[in-house]
Amino acid sequence: MNYLNNMSEQENRARETLGKLINESRDHYSIPASASNKAYIKRGLREADGTGVIAGVTRKGNVHGYIISEGERIPAKGELYYCGYNVEDLVTAFMEEGRFGFEETVYLLLFGKLPTADQLEQFDSVMDDCRFLPPRFTEDIIMKAPSPNIMNKMATSTLALYSYDENPEDNSLDNMIRQSVELISRLPIIAAHSYAVYRNFFKNKSLTLHNPSNNLCTAENFLRVLRSNKAYTEEEAKLLDLCLVLHAEHGGGNNSTFTTRVISSAGSDTYSAISSAICSLKGPRHGGANIKAQQMFDEIRENVRNRKDDGEIKDYLRRILRGTAGDGSGLIYGMGHAVYTMSDPRAVMLKKYAQHLAEEKGYGDDFRLLEAVERLSPEVFCDVKKTTKPICANVDLYSGLVYRMLGIPTEMFTPLFAIARVAGWCGHRIEEAVGNNKIIRPGYKCISPVNPYISISERDEEEL
Repeated sequence: MNYLNNMSEQENRARETLGKLINESRDHYSIPASASNKAYIKRGLREADGTGVIAGVTRKGNVHGYIISEGERIPAKGELYYCGYNVEDLVTAFMEEGRFGFEETVYLLLFGKLPTADQLEQFDSVMDDCRFLPPRFTEDIIMKAPSPNIMNKMATSTLALYSYDENPEDNSLDNMIRQSVELISRLPIIAAHSYAVYRNFFKNKSLTLHNPSNNLCTAENFLRVLRSNKAYTEEEAKLLDLCLVLHAEHGGGNNSTFTTRVISSAGSDTYSAISSAICSLKGPRHGGANIKAQQMFDEIRENVRNRKDDGEIKDYLRRILRGTAGDGSGLIYGMGHAVYTMSDPRAVMLKKYAQHLAEEKGYGDDFRLLEAVERLSPEVFCDVKKTTKPICANVDLYSGLVYRMLGIPTEMFTPLFAIARVAGWCGHRIEEAVGNNKIIRPGYKCISPVNPYISISERDEEEL
C-alpha cells in the first residue's frame, strides 16, 4: 500500500482537531504592513529603493545591475562576476574553445583563481573519483523513502551524507574543501537517481539506474545518468554545461546563499548548511520560479492564437499582470529582477547560445514567442502598473525552454539549478566559516501587547 495514503484513524482525528484550533488562531499570524513601516523595518532585508541591506563582504561573486548616483538608482547593463572575473568572458572563452566550463568554474569558486591546464586536469580527475555515491546509498537513502519533490529528496540525501563522512564536524579549510568537492560531484547523481525512483514510485514507470562514468564532465554525466538510454549529443551537453556555469554563483545576497551563510555562521557542518540552501532554493520565489515561468509560457502558448500578433500577446500579458490569467499572482515569471535593471547577463548568454539548438530541435516558434514576451512585457508592465521602473528578462525566462529542448522533465528544472549553485554555496560556506567569527543574528520587533496572566479556571474564550 502507498505509505502516503495509509493515514490512520488517529492521524485523521488529530488533523480535524488541529483544524479547529488553527481557524481560531488565524488573526495571530496576520501582521499589518503598517507595523513594519512605523518601526522603519526593512522588510525582506531590502532598503526603501529596493536595494539589499548590506550584511557582509565576499570575494566569491558580484551582481551589478545599477549605479547609485546622488542617491538615485540609475539603470545599467547587467554584469555578473565570479571571484572578479566577468562571467561573459568565461563563457565566451569556453564556447569559442569548444570545451566544457563547469569544472573550471567550480575550481575558481573554491580556490579563488583560474587553474592552469595541468591543475584543471588534476581537478577533473578528483571530481571523477568523487562522483560515485557511497555503497548502497541509493538503495538505503533514496529508494526507501521516495519523494514527490526531487528537491526534498536532494536535501535529505545531502543531510544523510553526514552519516557516511568519517569526519563530518571538522570545519577546517582542508576538510570543508574536501566535503565541498564531494558534494558538488555527487549532487547530480543524487538528483538523477531521485528522479528515477520518483518516476517508478509515483508514475509507475520502469526503474532504470545508471552510474556515472570517468572522463566525462558534470553535464555529460548528468545526461548519461538521467536518460534511460544514456545517450546525448555533444551540443546538448555543452548547452547544459553553459546553464551550469551561469547558475553556479550569484553573490551573497540571494536567499539560498544567505541561508548557507547563516547556518555556517552558527558553526554547523557542511551538510546541514548545503541541505538548508537546497530547501531555500526550492521555493517558487527563488529557484522554483523557473518552473513557474515554464507553466506561464505554456498557458500563453495555449491561449494566444496568433503568435505573430503583438497586440494579442500584449492583451494576454495584461491579463497576467492583473491576476485574471496565469496563476493569479499578477507576476510575469521570467521578467524582472531584484538587482538587474537593463539586462540579466545570464539570460542574454543563454538566449544567444540556445537559439541554434531551438531551431534544430523544432522549438523555433516557442523561442520566438519567448522573445516576444521579453520584448513586450516592459511596455505592458509600465502601462498596467503605471510606473517607469525598468524591467528586463531574467534567466528563468529562457532556462525552462532550454531544459525542455534537452528533454529534461519539469520536475528536474529546479534540481538542475541546485546542481549548479552548490558550487557557489560551498564557496560562501567556507568563506563564512573561515573568514568570519560572528553568528548572523538580526533583530525582530515584537508587536504583541503585554498581557496579564489568567489562571486556566478563569479563562473565558470570548475575552481571550
